[in-house]
Amino acid sequence: MTRTPPEAITPIRLWRWRRNPLRRRGDLVEAWVVLLTWIFVVLGGALAGWAAASSVDSSLSARRDQVHQVRAVLTGPAPKTPPSRGGYDDERVWAKVRWTDGKGAVHTDRAKVSPGTPAGTTLDLWTDGSGRTVPPPASMAEAMLQTVLTGVLVAQITGTVVWASGRLACNSLVRRRIAEWDEEWKRVGPEWRRLSGGRG
Repeated sequence: MTRTPPEAITPIRLWRWRRNPLRRRGDLVEAWVVLLTWIFVVLGGALAGWAAASSVDSSLSARRDQVHQVRAVLTGPAPKTPPSRGGYDDERVWAKVRWTDGKGAVHTDRAKVSPGTPAGTTLDLWTDGSGRTVPPPASMAEAMLQTVLTGVLVAQITGTVVWASGRLACNSLVRRRIAEWDEEWKRVGPEWRRLSGGRG
């Protein structure tokens, strides 16, 4: 008859919380540091991410409210070849355009169009409150993506900083504990060696 070996029991790592003669004050402090670190990693990261995402969303919404779309007309033919310049080039050229705002005032400015666009062509532009042309605001999908990515990035950075701070605190506690062990061994070591016959 063969006996089945007893199942291995995985110890629960809560010994720092239980009263026992081996637990030192530093063990309890370390347990609290670890617990608070993870609480702040989760809650702090979530709150920081939510705050950053809300700020970005408010900023993008405010910009959408400050600009509006107008129909402009090309006042002359656009150049047929874009200027040869280094760096970023989207293959478009600058041309003069004219539009009338909601109050009936006529505005002129320059806008980027495709090379060779004929005069009289209508195009959509975005303008601010003073009638100047501005880049188009982010679409709802782009704004949502930017908001989510900002929130996730800030949450991750915040969580990482908090975790690293907790880790440094735990490392400091471990170094202090080792130093205390060394001091204690200096007191106990000679007595231990005497009782063990010089072996130890």
